[in-house]
Amino acid sequence: MAKKLWGGRFKKEIDKDFFKFQKSIHYDYKLAEYDIYHSRFHVELLEKANILTNKEATALDNALYGILKQILEGKFKPDLSCEDIHTDIQNRVEKKIGKKAIKLALKLHTLRSRNAQIAFDTKSYCKKKNELICSLLKGLKSSFDHLARINKDIYIPSYTHTQRAQAIPFRDYLGAFTLMFKRDYERIEKFLQDYFIDIGPGTLANSSISDTYQKAIENLVNKHKKMFRDYSYKVMENSLDAISNRDFIIELLSILSILQMHLSRLAEDFILYSTKEFNFFNLPEEFCTGSSLMPHKKNPDFLELVRGYTGRIYGNLISVLTTMKGLPLTYNRDMQLDKEPLFSSVEIIEDELKIMAKFIKKVTIKREVVEKVLEEDRTLYATELADWLVRKHAVSFKQAHDIVGKIIILTEKKGGIEKVKDVELKKFYPELSQSVIKQIMNLKYAKSIKSLNLLGLGMPSGIPLPK
Repeated sequence: MAKKLWGGRFKKEIDKDFFKFQKSIHYDYKLAEYDIYHSRFHVELLEKANILTNKEATALDNALYGILKQILEGKFKPDLSCEDIHTDIQNRVEKKIGKKAIKLALKLHTLRSRNAQIAFDTKSYCKKKNELICSLLKGLKSSFDHLARINKDIYIPSYTHTQRAQAIPFRDYLGAFTLMFKRDYERIEKFLQDYFIDIGPGTLANSSISDTYQKAIENLVNKHKKMFRDYSYKVMENSLDAISNRDFIIELLSILSILQMHLSRLAEDFILYSTKEFNFFNLPEEFCTGSSLMPHKKNPDFLELVRGYTGRIYGNLISVLTTMKGLPLTYNRDMQLDKEPLFSSVEIIEDELKIMAKFIKKVTIKREVVEKVLEEDRTLYATELADWLVRKHAVSFKQAHDIVGKIIILTEKKGGIEKVKDVELKKFYPELSQSVIKQIMNLKYAKSIKSLNLLGLGMPSGIPLPK
């Protein structure tokens, strides 16, 4: 069993099963980079408080930097016999310093608690991961832009209640998802605004060296600008709150839950439109799998997994909310359990966004299928006919709605609007005829009056009306 950072008041060894049960090294090793940053801050602080000499501080910082270099180069492997990442790093510092200077290594933990370290580490992790997610969202937007650009002239049927509604530009269909992810991006940006990483000594109360913290922070950030770029640090305003605060995790998990909802809705649409029943989209094979029994199958497994992971993402949010809902101040061991839900959600979202950006670029539209639907299903233009009655003949929209609705009933009975005779159309309204129907209930006319509608700019002026 590895050395621990505590135990002086205990006479008995910790139960081995309990030690294994309460360990967190197997997941909190992901905070190693940030734990090094905290330790380097702390070394600077201890030097300014005259607890460490310059020589001692330099020796400790060099040891910490050596470990950090391993982490950044991907060579760091956690010691799974340790209780947590803080213990692991402390042990590594002692090893690097050497037996002759072991007392110096033991000074590293002077006047600080793992409770403060973990709050700092987790906030730092959230900061860095949010920046990565923002970058991935930009990549996803670029993929949507690409798909819209190469299909800029395509219209597709739109749906409400999963029933055909109207013909719309495919680019505007994609634009709806782009705006969803734009809002997600803005939520994360807002989250990052005024996002400070608290730093301070102790487990809940300030210590005798608290007043030196601010200067230490300023010096270290200035000294290592490359390492700490875009990070905002401040001394704890209230140490009890700083130690016990997990609002930032809950807020981030909430933002990621909304983002996941958007990914899931996208997945569901693309699954639906790629089925034989719709047959509008062809999904890239690289992101599909087959059946071990049925040779013909091409299953949209990536999209299904995105949809399936939504339950996991939602559950992670609820998990942390439930953990925090009845905890007294300040730190409680329950709070150790906030890490796995956080890491889980962040890693799932990262993977999904990376893959989705590649996936979207390779989706193809089955133009011939879509065009056939737009040509043959004239009910897609029922709203255009009602609009024509309103604009050309000053019919009230309620009356126009009723007229077109009755025409559709007759159309369904006869098996197509082209089979409805002029004499039958004129019973609904005297100015109606097959000539008018052919001019209005088609994609060309729909395009002419919808070119600005989806942007919310109203009806474009100067459009000639059929006589």
